[in-house]
Amino acid sequence: MEEEEHEVYGGDIPEEVEDMDPPQNGADVEMGRLDEDSTKELDEMKKRLKEMEDEAAALREMQAKVEKEMGAVQDPANAAANQANKEEIDSRSVFVGNVDYACTPEEVQQHFQSCGTVNRVTILTNKVGQPKGYAYVEFLEIEAVQQALQLNESELHGRQLKVSVKRTNVPGMKQFRPRRFNPYMAYPFRRPYMPPYFYSPYGYGKVPRFRRPTRYSPYF
Repeated sequence: MEEEEHEVYGGDIPEEVEDMDPPQNGADVEMGRLDEDSTKELDEMKKRLKEMEDEAAALREMQAKVEKEMGAVQDPANAAANQANKEEIDSRSVFVGNVDYACTPEEVQQHFQSCGTVNRVTILTNKVGQPKGYAYVEFLEIEAVQQALQLNESELHGRQLKVSVKRTNVPGMKQFRPRRFNPYMAYPFRRPYMPPYFYSPYGYGKVPRFRRPTRYSPYF
């Protein structure tokens, strides 16, 4: 049998279709899940950062409140103005000592009324509320201070008053007051111990022993 020949032209050859990979649905789902996790972590970080900022603001506010109450923060201009105002008030005031404990501010005001217009009378007391025995008298006129000094050693409730010019207290300066000697306590200065002139080199309370030199005695 004769073999039949078939001619095949290039145009009739079917083109091979490349195999396309199917869409990977699992990878897309995993990427979406990672995006959601990163978004949640970012939100949590923002939330924690906001909480930390709120806590820091609350601490700053609390610290400012405490410093304001304790007077730690003070404007230098206001401090200078307050000091000048205090000095001006002290220049119109006098110190009154040896005041009777039963004396009232009204009685002190009447006693100094002849010197000028009394603006305020302050009788200092201790923690219990008992008077300390001295007072401060503030006048409206600075000329009244000289008139009040003339009432020094004047009597009020049978006691002689000690009137002097009020001194302005400088912040941070404290007057030094030496300690008085107490006879019931030991002396503040004690001399160091010194041994007597004839000090025994053998120790305290010991006397050297003197022995006779031994001699040769054949009959003893």
